[in-house]
Amino acid sequence: MAAEEGQVIACHTKDEFDTHMKKAVETKKLVVVDFTASWCGPCRIVAPFFAELAKKLVHIVFLKVDVDELKEVATEYKVEAMPTFLFIKEGKLVDKVVGAKRDELLQTVTKHDHCAPAAATSSA
Repeated sequence: MAAEEGQVIACHTKDEFDTHMKKAVETKKLVVVDFTASWCGPCRIVAPFFAELAKKLVHIVFLKVDVDELKEVATEYKVEAMPTFLFIKEGKLVDKVVGAKRDELLQTVTKHDHCAPAAATSSA
């Protein structure tokens, strides 16, 4: 499934979603799930940014779930607003960003990305 690296994977069935989540747990990868809706304006605005992150951070799994298509998954994760970005590590929810907030989304990805260079904390 190397072809999926560097792109946002749209999940159209619960099985598809579960398969990607299980694989991410097995490979210990961070998963960022974009809960979106076709009628959501802010979702469309932030989608290209989310896709750019996926291209740059190929070691992270980026999934997209349409809440109208996969109500079951949206309900399971208690998603109430779109877009909602959930950060899942080893099957556990570790963080969440609600709204089309690019800066907050980037900061949260960086915070949980074990491959990102650590922030410079040395005192000069």
